[in-house]
Amino acid sequence: AFAADDVSIFGGIVALNREVDAATAEKMHAIFLEIIIAPSFTPEAYDVLAKKKNLRLLTVPFTTDVPQAVELTAVLVVQERDLYTESKANFEVVSKVQPTEAQLRAMIFAQKVVKHVKSNAIIVARDGQTLGMGAGQPNRIDSVVYAIQKAAVKSGFDEAVLASDAFFPMDDSVQYAAENGIRAVVEPGGSIKDKDSIAKADELGIALVFSGTRHFKH
Repeated sequence: AFAADDVSIFGGIVALNREVDAATAEKMHAIFLEIIIAPSFTPEAYDVLAKKKNLRLLTVPFTTDVPQAVELTAVLVVQERDLYTESKANFEVVSKVQPTEAQLRAMIFAQKVVKHVKSNAIIVARDGQTLGMGAGQPNRIDSVVYAIQKAAVKSGFDEAVLASDAFFPMDDSVQYAAENGIRAVVEPGGSIKDKDSIAKADELGIALVFSGTRHFKH
């Protein structure tokens, strides 16, 4: 499962259909996970995993004693509507490079667009125009790649900014954006690795702005 997508597993959930032993626990200990679900954990496995901060271990009695004619086909998710209207007054410039007025206007527009896109949502835009969109990917960097690839075929790409509906969990999105012509990025901030994204923006000479507002849609 890890080899199938070693990027999206970051902060993910692992479920096993048998007891977790010490060797398996050691493998999972090396990955940032939030939840591990299994029928049971050996004492040795528990000792290894209990050292991880904010990792939840859940035991579930796996059984076949379930009516096979019953299948759950839909799950209802309730969340507050995103009614927030962006303005540059809410922005915090965290990079050494300052965004231009044109880039700030483009950021405000891009934030209005990105809140309507299903997560992980990335918008590349200039003032008043969407140039590229990345959405529905299992990890944020893939959405960044798709959005930039779509935007690259349109005119005015050099003036474009990139907006994200949620924070960057690592600096790879900032690096890819900068290396592909994006000169300004706006994201909510709030990751434990924000400092890495800020450092990467400063290293590559682009403006990075934190909006403080998360637009992630489940």
